[in-house]
Amino acid sequence: QRFDSDSFREGLEIFLADVNKGQPPEAAIARVRGDVVGALANRLKTTAYLEQQPQLLQRPIERPVFVFGIPRTGTTLLSNLLAADPARRSPLTWEIDDPVPPPTKDALYTDPRALARLDMERKMLAARPEMGKYYRGSAIYPNECMFFMQHDFKALIWESRGKYLDYRDWLFQADLGSTYAYHKRFLQLLQADAPGIWNLKMPSHALWLETLLEVYPDARLVWTHRGPFAATGSFCSLIAISHQVFAGKVDTQFLGEDCSYQAVLHANRIMDAREKFGEDRIIDVHYADLVREPIETMRKLYQALGDEFTPDAENGMHTWLADNPQDKFGRHEYKLAQFGLGVDKLEPMFERYLSRYDVEREG
Repeated sequence: QRFDSDSFREGLEIFLADVNKGQPPEAAIARVRGDVVGALANRLKTTAYLEQQPQLLQRPIERPVFVFGIPRTGTTLLSNLLAADPARRSPLTWEIDDPVPPPTKDALYTDPRALARLDMERKMLAARPEMGKYYRGSAIYPNECMFFMQHDFKALIWESRGKYLDYRDWLFQADLGSTYAYHKRFLQLLQADAPGIWNLKMPSHALWLETLLEVYPDARLVWTHRGPFAATGSFCSLIAISHQVFAGKVDTQFLGEDCSYQAVLHANRIMDAREKFGEDRIIDVHYADLVREPIETMRKLYQALGDEFTPDAENGMHTWLADNPQDKFGRHEYKLAQFGLGVDKLEPMFERYLSRYDVEREG
């Protein structure tokens, strides 16, 4: 078997050099190794399948919807509500993890691979129920593009595993043309027997909107807004868990600096893209509206997208909301002060964003 291209090598080499420099404990190295091998294996499987079925690469991805924003601003909630509409197609966690052979439309939620993951998930949540607080995911819920864009080793998921500044700084200046081209190939694989209008989500699409539009010129772009202080605190807390697992230690001061820097960069790059492509090129959705009036907010979003808000869509969303009350697994608690941050420090950093957007403050 061979790779479709070598575009992943530079990122992989820079990332591994950073990992080795940090001298993480053996258990952490084993986890990183497992994920690196898994990402490369899935790329090989994807390449081999598409070589056998080259006609799939001729099938278009039409008017996909991309949801993004500063991390922890409600992208997951919005993505899950979109996915509750049977007329839409979302990349589900299980098929991202195990893409070959691609699923059939009828078995998207009942494929043996999906059922095996659901069983594993139930056991994991029973053992560690607190994990449900941090991320509302499931084998049969949509997941982030991050989890297949990582096959090109240009993805923030690698940076989020430790203090990897060389990789981070390289990534923020990198050309993600190859990554978005691979993103499209991966969707063309997944839609082989389960087509539909794609609904896609990843906060850090924010960083590469120009490249995204080169690959998907008819993409519909949705920006989620939430008070940036609450979002930054939540972001720090989430990445702290990742550092604990993958590096075996947490430097809270570093996380405060890194996450706030990244959060501001997300906001600034979206505003830059908006200035370049026009105000109306991006649709705004506010997290506060989504939490308070989810159905009404989704109705307005559909209008902005030019899509019909069908009874099936509305019923699907009502069902999902009933199954997923906001604090189903307990509250995700975090404080800015834990990470050396405060409103006084963050306010000037987010001045450009806050002066342009009237977001509801929290806390």
